[in-house]
Amino acid sequence: MFCHLGAVRRLCLEKILLQWVLQARPLSGAEAVNALRPFYFAVHPDFFGQHPREREINENSLKRLNGYLENLQKPGFKSFKPTQLTFYVREREQNSSGVQESFSAAGFRAVSFTLHTRDLLSTVLDILNSCSLSTEHVQSVNSQPHKEVKGTFYRPIKWDKTYYSFTGFKDPEEELKQAQRMEITLISWLDSSEKSAIKKLRKSLPLREELNRLKDELTHQLQLSDIRWQRSWGIAHRCSQLHSLGRLAQRSPEVLRNIKGHTVVFSDCSGMSATGHVMLGTMDVHHHWIKIFERLPSYYKLQKKMLLLEGRISHLLGGIQITYIEELQPLLTLEEYYATLDAFYNRLLNSKLSLHPRSLRGLQMILESDRYAPNLHELGHFNIPTTCDLATLQWFIISKAQQARENLKRKEELTVMEKELISASTEKFSLKQLYKEPSISHAQMIDCCKRLLEESLPYLQGMHLCISHFYSVLQDGDLCIPWNWKS
Repeated sequence: MFCHLGAVRRLCLEKILLQWVLQARPLSGAEAVNALRPFYFAVHPDFFGQHPREREINENSLKRLNGYLENLQKPGFKSFKPTQLTFYVREREQNSSGVQESFSAAGFRAVSFTLHTRDLLSTVLDILNSCSLSTEHVQSVNSQPHKEVKGTFYRPIKWDKTYYSFTGFKDPEEELKQAQRMEITLISWLDSSEKSAIKKLRKSLPLREELNRLKDELTHQLQLSDIRWQRSWGIAHRCSQLHSLGRLAQRSPEVLRNIKGHTVVFSDCSGMSATGHVMLGTMDVHHHWIKIFERLPSYYKLQKKMLLLEGRISHLLGGIQITYIEELQPLLTLEEYYATLDAFYNRLLNSKLSLHPRSLRGLQMILESDRYAPNLHELGHFNIPTTCDLATLQWFIISKAQQARENLKRKEELTVMEKELISASTEKFSLKQLYKEPSISHAQMIDCCKRLLEESLPYLQGMHLCISHFYSVLQDGDLCIPWNWKS
């Protein structure tokens, strides 16, 4: 009887909630940020400093989510396509939803879900429910008087301390304050991490040699241009992927003839990338890889069509070069990139742009589907949204052309300076390797190396050093230090 009453009560509550959702006014951007705050703190990359792979996945997923949320606020924007996201969530709640979820022993869980909603309120509820986070506070946010505030997502908002005592969530501001009070210097961190790093490094040495051997053999055997990895997988994982490709090459050598001269990238999915690299999904079996190799001739045809389309867009936009920058853009398949180019080209054809065919030669632009307004990147290229107003675009490019040329020149200078400083730092500290994460800019790397060269750091001899945003000793002994380390 009591179980029956409980079920009836739950049913009534669900009906009331559904009615409230249907009748509720739309959320403003600021209110959506407020409602999603528990989610942002649950997946914030800063809390994954000891887990670089999970940190990287959360950073990339947050960028895509923010683009989706911004699109929801654009007036008249109707072109939505389902967006699949994966996050590592710090809370270890039991999952009652239908999303994919897996737990780890590190205190977080992986959650995958697909967004296909068309308003902020439904999207916020979907995100919170998918991550098994409470939605009770959303009702109070939505019941407040509407006040539109311009702003971007993913920024801190102060909550009353009673919220954390009531929900049981940890107060992330207190956690961050505690971390700041315990802020460490580069010397003290290296001193405390040296033994652990050396132990892991020595353990990884045989695998590092094996990795280099396998990569050289397969590159020579298959006549590849290069072999790369999309993510910062461990050395053992990389060796396993190369062994798998090697076994396929032994069993079906005729299938792999098509990849001669290509770069192979082990990634999250299989296909051909926007830059023409052959992508092999690390979760796919040989059967899927074979299909990709067999489809390469059709990819070549699509690649030629893509280059032709880039040329046509360039002609309509004054000779500006259409480019795709792997380090700064999300990984796109050739099909996805071609569809983006085609949609933008069709909009240009129907516009009344009047640019001299060669007025913008020497400049560069990239197309992005998650922006609304064009902007000029510090490295000199234009970020152009596929859905931006074309009249505004013409004015913006012309007015920023000179600054873009100066930025491109500055980029060349920074690239040369960065290379010289990496070489000098590697030599001074007798490093095996000095590299940086893709998210570290030229200016940040230069500043870091200049400051390193002023120090005496015997701890670094023979080590692999990665310039990042946080301190960490990776599983294979690589040392990660923030570019703005404290002395």
